[in-house]
Amino acid sequence: MSDGTNALPNALRGEAELVLDGRRIVLRPSFAALVAAEEELGSLFDLVERAANGRLLLSEMAALFWHVIRDRPDDLTRAQFGEAMMAAGLAGVTPALKILLKQILQGR
Repeated sequence: MSDGTNALPNALRGEAELVLDGRRIVLRPSFAALVAAEEELGSLFDLVERAANGRLLLSEMAALFWHVIRDRPDDLTRAQFGEAMMAAGLAGVTPALKILLKQILQGR
């Protein structure tokens, strides 16, 4: 996989961007990625409902993001990703979450 830093997110594909530890991470909610997320997290509609009600767990957000990373860097572990999310804070990751949730509900 590439380092994930060479291409900007494509809004037409519902992609979102996180900047974690100075590294641009593009999130692409492809069908395969969302299926993988749903296998771990359960129904995506339930996930969206929990998010809308302020009940989305940090672990759920991290898992969703992990599954939809486009071009995941080879040197990035899931634990490192979670720590980088924590360092960015909720304010730093919420805009990407909103984009992904909207894409899950609307599709392309």
